[in-house]
Amino acid sequence: MRASFQLKTIVATLSLLGAAVTSQAYAQNIKFAMVIPTTGPLTQYGDMVKEGVSTAVEQINAAGGINGKKIEVTTVDDACEPKQGPVAANRVVNSKIGYMIGPVCSGAAIAAAPIYDNEGVVVVTPSATSPALTEGKNFHYIFRTIGRDDQQGPSAAKFIIEKAKPTKVAVLHDKQSYGQGIASSVRDQLQKAKVNVALFEGINAGDSDYSAIITKLKSAGVDFVYYGGYHPEMGLLLRQASEQGLKVRMMGPEGVGNPEVNAIAGNAVEGMLVTLPADFSTNPKNAAIVKAFQDKKRNPSGAFQLTAYAATQAIAESIKAVGDDPKKVADHLHKATINTVIGPVSWNKQGDLNAFDFQIFQWHKDGSKTPATK
Repeated sequence: MRASFQLKTIVATLSLLGAAVTSQAYAQNIKFAMVIPTTGPLTQYGDMVKEGVSTAVEQINAAGGINGKKIEVTTVDDACEPKQGPVAANRVVNSKIGYMIGPVCSGAAIAAAPIYDNEGVVVVTPSATSPALTEGKNFHYIFRTIGRDDQQGPSAAKFIIEKAKPTKVAVLHDKQSYGQGIASSVRDQLQKAKVNVALFEGINAGDSDYSAIITKLKSAGVDFVYYGGYHPEMGLLLRQASEQGLKVRMMGPEGVGNPEVNAIAGNAVEGMLVTLPADFSTNPKNAAIVKAFQDKKRNPSGAFQLTAYAATQAIAESIKAVGDDPKKVADHLHKATINTVIGPVSWNKQGDLNAFDFQIFQWHKDGSKTPATK
């Protein structure tokens, strides 16, 4: 009996020691969350962000981590749905995670931002472009590593005015924060330049038949269509316009720049114009990072991979500078200039980048893109 008791005591002691060691090792990690759509129709955007974050974390951890501590990433799904944004935010907060990359979509980001800011979670979104996320909100913890729609919209409008030179334009949108916001920005810029905007109208995201709006476009005699929204609707607009004999050029924001648009639109996707972040993968300074992506069979040239990498870098470099304290990290981000894969970045008091480079690309039916010239 006594020997058995001693054996049990030893086993229990060893178990406690093992738990303590495991707990200590776990405590050495710094927790990051990644809030992306892993369900729903926009998962490919989540995949882009995941590729960027994963590659950055692998590189940082392989180089010794942050002040000797490794980054540990927890993925949370918000399906890019505004109603799921707060649910995902509360999961992050309840998990006691102080740093987050995401949300991916503007609607979900806008809905969740007050929770993150109130709870002191540092958020850096690599893809949410709506000005409403930050404008007039006085948030301290919310940042981006991508430009706003009121930077992207003028870039699109400038190209339309100076290069495409249409006679009559229709501006469509998906009635959502992101799509309607950028469509409004484009419309306003076109109207300032006295371009004839014959139609400004919303369509219902998720519909499968846009015959009615295409009939309107034909009746209005437009020769150029700008669409603010995401790739599923853009793909259908392109395909159904082609099927109904409407020959117009179509353009959209980075939300339509998704390889899946090819599967939806088919050959009609050829020549689609899209505003995207500059292709930072072509910068020779990023050669080693591009190779790290390619070694893992990841695409470094998509819309959000390198902005997500930069978001991870920004948080990591700030923790290195001021320690593992979200309040100090947020303070640091507001005043720092950080060298990242997308170049040196700095933020204004709203958490928006002081500068960002959107460029115009022409999309091709093989899934490639080239800089647009006219």
